[in-house]
Amino acid sequence: MPVYQIESLEDLYRLIPRNNLDGILFPNIKTAQQERDRLVRYCEQTSLKTLVVPEMEELHDGDTKRSVREIRIEDLLGREEININLDEIGGLLRGKTILVTGAAGSIGSEICRQLAHFPIKKLVCFDSAETPMHNLRLELEEKFKDLNFVPVIGDVRNPDRVDYVFRNWHPQVVFHAAAYKHVPLMEENPCEAIRTNVFGTRVVADAAVGYGVEKFVMISTDKAVNPTNIMGCSKRLAEIYVQSLSIAIGRGEVKGHTRFITTRFGNVLGSNGSVIPRFRDQIAQGGPVTVTHPDIIRYFMTIPEACRLVLEAGTMGKGGEIFIFDMGEPVKIADLARRMIELSGLQVDKDIEIKYTGLRPGEKLYEELLSKKENTKETPHEKIRVAAVREYTYKDVLEHINLLADLSLRVQILPMVKEMKSFVPEFKSQNSRFSELDK
Repeated sequence: MPVYQIESLEDLYRLIPRNNLDGILFPNIKTAQQERDRLVRYCEQTSLKTLVVPEMEELHDGDTKRSVREIRIEDLLGREEININLDEIGGLLRGKTILVTGAAGSIGSEICRQLAHFPIKKLVCFDSAETPMHNLRLELEEKFKDLNFVPVIGDVRNPDRVDYVFRNWHPQVVFHAAAYKHVPLMEENPCEAIRTNVFGTRVVADAAVGYGVEKFVMISTDKAVNPTNIMGCSKRLAEIYVQSLSIAIGRGEVKGHTRFITTRFGNVLGSNGSVIPRFRDQIAQGGPVTVTHPDIIRYFMTIPEACRLVLEAGTMGKGGEIFIFDMGEPVKIADLARRMIELSGLQVDKDIEIKYTGLRPGEKLYEELLSKKENTKETPHEKIRVAAVREYTYKDVLEHINLLADLSLRVQILPMVKEMKSFVPEFKSQNSRFSELDK
């Protein structure tokens, strides 16, 4: 078998006709990442397909041939493998019943997949979305034949349904991923953001305390830092509730022993409804690819990477912390769009246009960098830090959350947003109808 060394684009151009090449196959994702700015670029310029042998967990029953696939942008944006302490996580989870809320979503379903590798007793998957839950069930049944799991349809905003889950299965560890997450949509439906993200979190957190859960890990977002939109502020309010509850338990003001841990991270690559699947669809339809602003940047992490860090932080947490993840280097969304078009073997502006549509309500140009040294403390894991945030007293928080829950239930939009701003004074609306309330 001949072996070729490709030093330059010209070398590749010479090889194509000589070997009748259609594409190049990389042995693994890591090699593709290393060649991201060289060989993968050459393939884009010569319209060669870039293929990769995926990771073991992606293979169908170990059938490598059937599973060779085209390289995706997620493969190229991924970073060095994050090392986590599997023994420690296994120790926390061994023989336990675990509840995942929002289990059928992008993050929730990946947490379920990762939990399936540990010696857990039972996995309770809770979600209100019927079809995604049905799909998750089929996937878990096929991939993890020995996993003892139960799919439960229900809404975190329904205290009776949540109580039924805790009463029936008595989970010892809870991963709370249920949330509304789309910024523009929540800007238009603020009461629903509060009902699910704040009241729903309170319902699940209170049930966890009442039923003696050991650890409760809440999934939050970088948009909770100095929020500029309803979604970010609703997640900040959820953080404030669980943290103040954790502190109150520690001080003996609330009876219980549940330890609450919050994890904050930025955008996850390829999550449902996020930018990469949208660009992919737009490219498939011949464009244009729509970007809100030429300078908009975001921090990205792959879904498995984020979920591994959630498990690690959940193990490490003693209670009351807000853990934040090192999101690496920011990515310019316009560059991401350009790269995805080139990866598809097409040319920007010649085959597919990039169109700028303007920032949407509540959207920032730059997300806050989570792990600034001056407002965080380090942990034993280099990718995880602890945020230093203002602490609130539980009694005070309860009063405000009750008022917000009542206003949201009665769809009193402006009074509710006013109350959000008075309780979270750093919440300043951007490019939104609620900017009026900041004057």
